[in-house]
Amino acid sequence: MEFEKTKLIELKEKFDSIINTEEKENIEFWYARDLQTQLGYKRWENFIETIKKARQSCENTDITVENHFREVTKMVKIGSGANRKLQDYMLTRYACYLIAQNGDSKKEEIAFAQTYFAVQTRKQEIIEDRIKLNNRLEAREKLKESEKQLSKNIYERGVDNNLSVRKMLNKRGIKPENLKPVEDLKKLERRVKSENKKMANHNKLPKRNK
Repeated sequence: MEFEKTKLIELKEKFDSIINTEEKENIEFWYARDLQTQLGYKRWENFIETIKKARQSCENTDITVENHFREVTKMVKIGSGANRKLQDYMLTRYACYLIAQNGDSKKEEIAFAQTYFAVQTRKQEIIEDRIKLNNRLEAREKLKESEKQLSKNIYERGVDNNLSVRKMLNKRGIKPENLKPVEDLKKLERRVKSENKKMANHNKLPKRNK
């Protein structure tokens, strides 16, 4: 997803505004209720399902879930002035990244969050570079899928032509002449996975107070 400069700055400022810091160990974390709002989820019941998927993704990579997702209880005031308990989660950057990855990337906020939480710095230019990297990956994944479909069509019909190939690519938003000769797709995927692993290992929640 392409972002206009002004929209990118606006989204960045919104996500910056919900950062929390554990001062003793200087660890950044986010509360799920705050993240829910920024990701455009209206109902906690729907957002908690995305959190569950993200927790499962974390477990599937053999990373300790509790280091990145910690359930907490908040006391909030209700209309009568009384307090009631409210479920929430403390989340690391990696946890937020997994939540964004398990959300609907067609939503602008989630598409941005997938990049925002993937980088270790909040510098504007770094975020922009990562968005470009994601766009390259997405374009090459589309091209890869188109090549598979093309091979299938050629096999089934026994013949194909340049016009039908171009129509197929255009339907997927791909213009081959605009794809620059850049890193191999596998290299890009390995680079992203490597960065994600580092993020998971270096960003953990502070230890619980005993």
